Amino acid sequence: MIPSWTEPLARSASRTVGGPLGRHALVGRARWWTPLRVVLLLAVVVLAASWLGKAACLQEYRTPDGVAALDWRGDRQYVAMCYSDTVPLYTAEGLADDAVPYRDPHGEGYMEYPVLTGFFQWINAQLTDGWVWLAERLPLPSALDVVVYFDVTAFWLAAAWLTVVWAVLTLRPERPWDAALVALSPLALVHVFTNFDALTVAFATGALLALRRDRPGWAGVLLGLGAAAKLYPLLLLLPVLLVGLRHRDRGGLGRAGATIGTTLGTWVLVNLPVAVLWPPGWSEFFRLSGERPADPDSVWYALSWFTGWAGFDGPLPPGAAPAVLNAVVLGLMVLVVAAVSVLALRAPRPPAVAELGFLVVAGFLLVNKVWSPQFSLWLVPLAVLALPRWRPLLAWMAVDALVWVPRMLQYLGTANKGLPMEPFLLTVLLRDAVVVALCVLVVRQILRPEPVAGQDPDPVWPGPRPRPAARAQPDALHRRVHAGSPIRE
Repeated sequence: MIPSWTEPLARSASRTVGGPLGRHALVGRARWWTPLRVVLLLAVVVLAASWLGKAACLQEYRTPDGVAALDWRGDRQYVAMCYSDTVPLYTAEGLADDAVPYRDPHGEGYMEYPVLTGFFQWINAQLTDGWVWLAERLPLPSALDVVVYFDVTAFWLAAAWLTVVWAVLTLRPERPWDAALVALSPLALVHVFTNFDALTVAFATGALLALRRDRPGWAGVLLGLGAAAKLYPLLLLLPVLLVGLRHRDRGGLGRAGATIGTTLGTWVLVNLPVAVLWPPGWSEFFRLSGERPADPDSVWYALSWFTGWAGFDGPLPPGAAPAVLNAVVLGLMVLVVAAVSVLALRAPRPPAVAELGFLVVAGFLLVNKVWSPQFSLWLVPLAVLALPRWRPLLAWMAVDALVWVPRMLQYLGTANKGLPMEPFLLTVLLRDAVVVALCVLVVRQILRPEPVAGQDPDPVWPGPRPRPAARAQPDALHRRVHAGSPIRE
């Protein structure tokens, strides 16, 4: 129950401040500083630091004719490592020109994101216009419209990540320090404002909480909304089904069926109007996904770079889809699904949705042809809920976050004192190896479950139906800490 008793990393770190908490220490006396408020405060500090990390890309300067412009001179976005997709997409997606996503083409195509993310950007652009209009008439702070747009978007993304932290704490109230790990994650520090994925992660984590509270309908709605923003929440339907099968004697299959049906229904409900009204714009995301080659963050690109291999499809003309690579990725994903299914159905105890969800999503990222840096946020709450061990989780998060450094510097090119491609690709392969190691630990945990002191065994459904956790009274908590061994706790 106490981190310095149950977490090896916390126990080691506590020696610098006097050692682990004593058996006779009084804890739980603070009325204001509850675990939730402490964890949310930690998240706010990290989010503020994350925004400051992007602030270098929000600077303005005056052009020779006196016009204010965004200062990305000298490749500032790479030198300062402050790049965010939000800034260039404001113009590239036609948002600065009031283009309606999926209806109005811009440049060479339409909005390239799924429906909910596309309209999330559009709504933020409308809020930007409103703020700029008010700032011209009232004494309000303002800036270039693209800077205001970034700040408006960052506000909602920060709220989404705070929701993730709250949901993880609510899912595992006996271990609030796990939620603190989500709040303090180096990946959150680097990537919450890189793209729009925090929104999807909030929906997916909220769905896990709804499942924990036996609300399969709401879980399906949240998963459907998440899938309408980025498709990865659909991967969680397999773990829900498999865990439901293991719990069919307790109504698990019915809950799984309700979740899956509601998810698909919600996704269709959100997408159908756009698909009917503007089919070319709606299908743009799927077309571009099919045509996209191997991304530099993928194992396929690293393999090609280091071996000189031309890839499964060989040289392709512009706009041609890598059909063979797409088929190979699909085939490998089928193998991942099959392996996770066999593991779930043959495990000695029913696994948790979070455990299987981590394996499926990690497997998808490892075999996929695209692993954009912010995609790693998908894994953060799943990893913390599936494998509550600070040391390996922090090692992975640190390595994954550090991939950003050589990624930015290699964009400069060696002629501009940047890095060559090799250091970046080596860090990508190191990240992949660490994620594989986490998968091995999760598989081992499923096959040889061992009780972990202070760990709530649920997230989601591995044991008896969850009951709302009662808040421990200070005196009762003191008696429990005083009376028992930390190992028994």
